[in-house]
Amino acid sequence: MPKDPHVHRNDPHYKQAKQKGFRARSAYKLLDIQKRFNIFKRAFYILDLGSAPGSWLQISRKIAEENLEKYKDQYYHRDHFKILGVDLKNISPIDDVKTVKMDFNTPEFQNEIEIFFKSNKLDIILSDASINKSGNKFSDQIRQNQLCYSILEIARKNLRYKGILVLKTFQGQDFNKLMKQMKYEFQIVKSYKPKASKKGSNEIYIIGLKKK
Repeated sequence: MPKDPHVHRNDPHYKQAKQKGFRARSAYKLLDIQKRFNIFKRAFYILDLGSAPGSWLQISRKIAEENLEKYKDQYYHRDHFKILGVDLKNISPIDDVKTVKMDFNTPEFQNEIEIFFKSNKLDIILSDASINKSGNKFSDQIRQNQLCYSILEIARKNLRYKGILVLKTFQGQDFNKLMKQMKYEFQIVKSYKPKASKKGSNEIYIIGLKKK
C-alpha cells in the first residue's frame, strides 16, 4: 500500500528537516547516533553507502569541516577531508563531496574508493542503504542482512584500525548472528534505534566502534 503523502508531510522530523535544509528526515537518525556515540570524532575520510538523497552526506560534510579546526593537535588529524557517496539513484551535487551512481557491491566501486582516497584507509563508513522491501518481514530481514554482510566486507577492506561502521538492518531471526559477526571485527558493537525512526518500523542501526 503506498504511503500517504499527507501523513508524511505532517511528520515532525520531515518538517524540521525541510526547515533546516536537510534533504530527508533521515538526517535526524544520523544526528541522534552522533549525539549518542560520537561517531564522527576525528573523522576526515568518510564513505556513505546508499546516499540518496544526500542528507547523511550533508551532515558528514558539516562535521568533517568542523573537525579540521577542532582536532589540530599532536594526535590523529588531517588538514583536509574527503567524502564519497554512492547510490543507484541520482544524488544532487553537494559542495566538496564526490558522489557516484553505481552499485557499491562491484569491483569497480572498490576501484573508485581506492582512487578517490588514494589508497588511504577510511575513518568511518556509513550506510543507510536498504533493500526494496517485499512486505514479507522474514525474507526482507534475510535480504537486508545479506546487504549488511557485503557492507561489512567493504569495511574490512577499507576501514582504518579503530575506524567506525554504522549500518542499518532489520530486527528479526538473523539479527543476533549479524551482531556476533560484527563483534569479530570491532572492539565495541552497539545496536540502536534512533528517535527519528518511525514507531512501526523494524529498522535498527548497528554501530561498530574501534575496528580491530
